[in-house]
Amino acid sequence: MGFKHQKEPIQIPVPGGKTIAEHFGIPSTGSSDLSIAHMIAPSGWGEPFQSPNFDEWTLMVRGKKQIEVDGKVIILSAGESILVEKGTKVRYSNPFSEDAEYWSVCKPAFSLDLVNRAPEV
Repeated sequence: MGFKHQKEPIQIPVPGGKTIAEHFGIPSTGSSDLSIAHMIAPSGWGEPFQSPNFDEWTLMVRGKKQIEVDGKVIILSAGESILVEKGTKVRYSNPFSEDAEYWSVCKPAFSLDLVNRAPEV
């Protein structure tokens, strides 16, 4: 088959109230080449630093997302995007009052084996 029409993305449970609807990736299609997911991170959400073994593109739809990378704090706003290359130490969070809605594309596909998250303190 020459195409895949995704009508029912996989809902992936995440601590902290973040929602993930994966359209393409390991859980949804079994492919480790690439993952594409729609995410909503509530106000106050955050995760520990990580040094993933994949490139990750984030495309903001609404709200803002804070990205700590290479000693800088970047505030990504609706309509903006960022590429964080594999092996880069990064931390994502939403310290803002509004939900952050965005799309995430990872190459190769996101997996817990590749994310290399620091232990939570």
